Amino acid sequence: MKLTCLLAAAGAAAAPAWAQDLDPATDIIVTASGVAQDADTTGQAVTVIDRETIERRQTIAISDLLSTTPGVTVTRNGGLGTLTSVRLRGAEGDQTLVLIDGVRVNDPSSTGGGFDFANLLSSSVERIEVLRGPNSVPWGSQAIGGVVNIMTRRPTAGLQARGTVEYGDMDTLFTSAGVSGGAGIVSGSLTGGYLRTDGISAFDGGAERDGYRQYGASGRAEVAFAPGIRLDLRGYWADSRTDLDGFPAPAFAFADTREYSTAEELYGYAGLSLDTADARFRNTVAVQIADINRDNFDRDVPGSEPLFLARGRSERYTYKGDIRPAGPVRMVVGAEHEEQRFFDGADRFSRGVTSAWGELIVTPVAALTVTGAVRHDDDEAFGGNTTLAANAAYLLPTGTTLRASYAEGFKAPTLFQLFAPFYGTASLRPETAESWDAGIEQRLAGDRLVATATYFRRDTRNQIDFDLLTFTYANIAGTRAEGLEIGLVLRPTDRFTVAGAYSFIDAENRSAGFVGNDLARRPRQAVSLSADYRVPPGGALAGLSVGGTVQVVGDSFDNAANTVRLDGYALVSVRAELPVADNLSIYGRLENAFDERYQQVSGYGTIRRAAFGGLRVTFD
Repeated sequence: MKLTCLLAAAGAAAAPAWAQDLDPATDIIVTASGVAQDADTTGQAVTVIDRETIERRQTIAISDLLSTTPGVTVTRNGGLGTLTSVRLRGAEGDQTLVLIDGVRVNDPSSTGGGFDFANLLSSSVERIEVLRGPNSVPWGSQAIGGVVNIMTRRPTAGLQARGTVEYGDMDTLFTSAGVSGGAGIVSGSLTGGYLRTDGISAFDGGAERDGYRQYGASGRAEVAFAPGIRLDLRGYWADSRTDLDGFPAPAFAFADTREYSTAEELYGYAGLSLDTADARFRNTVAVQIADINRDNFDRDVPGSEPLFLARGRSERYTYKGDIRPAGPVRMVVGAEHEEQRFFDGADRFSRGVTSAWGELIVTPVAALTVTGAVRHDDDEAFGGNTTLAANAAYLLPTGTTLRASYAEGFKAPTLFQLFAPFYGTASLRPETAESWDAGIEQRLAGDRLVATATYFRRDTRNQIDFDLLTFTYANIAGTRAEGLEIGLVLRPTDRFTVAGAYSFIDAENRSAGFVGNDLARRPRQAVSLSADYRVPPGGALAGLSVGGTVQVVGDSFDNAANTVRLDGYALVSVRAELPVADNLSIYGRLENAFDERYQQVSGYGTIRRAAFGGLRVTFD
């Protein structure tokens, strides 16, 4: 129904470049190879979203920002805090690998091992890298769809501070504050945030509001003992509570309930870096911990014990070496061991996996970079698995960059799928994927115009699903996804930017009985268009920033049988920010300005028109 609007906007649609405010020639990414690398030397598709973009868009939930990124589909089961899935290039939500400050944060206690983006707020996020396509060599299991790499604020040399307070519809209060600085050999940063909202009814036909609350904090510290010797400590904590709707007796139909869930997430990293004086050999040894506790309660059920609980924990011990001998060759090698544990209140399950991987990055001529990579995982639950990858980037004198990549990905069976009583299957094999893509990027007028196009295809095999014949998990599913991502960013002046993203994703079910059907909740087409303008100095409105985003999402199906249709929708938001002093500004936004009624998941409500306003203060 929105097809005409989609196609009309495609010509003006943009890809990742709107979020890449750094000079493309010096922009550094780490998600592609696991080490710092110039963005123009990788053949993989990576979008960078920086803090300036987060603040300009006045983002609270990071998933809202990701939904306007090429190749990304986001669904939320209600308002803020409810289950939020991020799918890359049509893959499953639990096939997206998520990192926070280098720590794998996918939940070992969830059925599919996915990461719930519901509780990922913007308070401490400094930068996001979204890699589309499999990338299991440097990062391991679950990177079939791609990788979302979240980075919190790094320490700064001088003292800096910032704070935000915001209030709006649904009695929503959002506050955050952060400080960063250094003295001598020690530097650090600390950020805290709080969100409270009455929310909406998760049940689309309900009258009871389902609220959400979160306390969160993150911190980083670096100690430079000597040139080339550095200790790096990182921590992230979030404590969340979400009101839910469910399926109460006697009808067992979706309706308002007094259920709620709590989640406590704790992620930690401790790393020691040892580099040679000429920086040609960099070494890092690290310990990473992810600990997730989830509980579900029902206030109408007597007693204080949770109806459901899950405790997931992973511990990862890693070594990474970055070797740059003289000449056009760079080698990256790694070894790691991970232990996962899961407790469901009655049974405890665990597994271990030992891995080794390596990458060879070669620049035979100045304009060409070629990367080859291999990884082997030895999992004590399902055995060994080897993964390959290769990509190339070629920069022409005309400002044209040609990119191509081939990658394999895998997703190990989860502890629940392997060992859950009655449902688990110990003989499961890992899900595997093969993917390739090819793209072109053209820069003109001193990078004021950047156009990109990428075609991709991915086949996934041995996908794990619940077998209704045996009531156990089995390797019975398969999928195929192919599509096109087109991008454009236009900066006529330093004060005016027009950018956005267009995606065409044909995600096809290849499982027995469903061959040819669309995968559920994967709209084939989506487009977003953003424009921002800042008033020049002079006059009462000097420094005023105004902007808006239009997001149009096509039709999709809610189920594998393709019998329940989700209509497409169009969302419009507008925003403004005005400095009132050197370090103080006021801002406001109107979301879903035309009060569109829509669903991302059948039966679940979505937020209608809502207004918010706030203050932002910074000290440098």
